[in-house]
Amino acid sequence: MLKVFITDDHELYLEGLVLLLNKQPGIEVIGSAFTGESLLNQLPNKEIDILLLDVHLPDIGEEELLLKIREIQPSLKILYLTIMRGTRYIHKLLKYEIQGYLLKNTNITELTRALETVAEGNKYFSKEINILDTNQDFRNTVTIEDKKVDEILSKREIEVLTLICKEYSNSEIAKKLFLSVSTVETHRKNLIAKLGVNNTVGLVKFALKNKLIE
Repeated sequence: MLKVFITDDHELYLEGLVLLLNKQPGIEVIGSAFTGESLLNQLPNKEIDILLLDVHLPDIGEEELLLKIREIQPSLKILYLTIMRGTRYIHKLLKYEIQGYLLKNTNITELTRALETVAEGNKYFSKEINILDTNQDFRNTVTIEDKKVDEILSKREIEVLTLICKEYSNSEIAKKLFLSVSTVETHRKNLIAKLGVNNTVGLVKFALKNKLIE
């Protein structure tokens, strides 16, 4: 029996995925978590074959989380399930020896195949992403044309992005939104990473393209 643990901050999606996978022969979901903290608290007490993990969690950055996961279970197989298509993202995560990267629009057949492939000691990446194309420009490759902005960004991230585009400083944004400056800095970093851009100019271009600002 393949033992799977799922971490995703979208409650309805997570609950549905747990039910769906538990119906598949040879697969058992032995636990789930909505946050990185909950995942890390449960890891020491779980015998997990594969961790099915969302890239973006509300309480911790993806690289920090991966480092902590590796400290607890160095050889744990990790398969990312996400809406983010950017190869820039994948290449950043590959250095932490992840086993796969699958888009959330996949069907249960491909998800099951991916889990079985990873369980056998191989890697699995969505067919929609060509990570082997070394001639591709990985600096700005996030594609979200088929997703609404509010499916990609949280309400708070949209608020921060809008204020960034209006040339508010981090301290001004913090004051306006009743946040700490460090929280605003984290949102800014997450926006740049999540949207696959390199700087504030890229954020402004995204906001203009998606009519978040005029």
